[in-house]
Amino acid sequence: MINYDDFAKLDIRIGTIKQVEVVEGADRLLKLTIDVGEEDNRQVVSGIREYFEDIELLVGKQCPFLTNLEPRTIRGLESQGMILAVGNSDLFAMLHPDKELPAGTKVN
Repeated sequence: MINYDDFAKLDIRIGTIKQVEVVEGADRLLKLTIDVGEEDNRQVVSGIREYFEDIELLVGKQCPFLTNLEPRTIRGLESQGMILAVGNSDLFAMLHPDKELPAGTKVN
């Protein structure tokens, strides 16, 4: 269990995926370039490649991203956040707002 103060530390914002690239030499990784409103493009490396036959369909999608996660280097690429999605061994789904929102809108 975490308390409310710990939860309040999470900065979750709606990001718009601007570009998607396969991470060379990695079966599961995609490099996402996202707009989270407060800065130029941000880079997030995510292990979601296996769920998308055509990765270009991700361009333009809006999803929640954890934006204040400490950066981490994955396969030589700095990941500056984390996409929030749901799934288990059989199912996977992206989370999307039900209407388009300005990039950077804070999730409360």
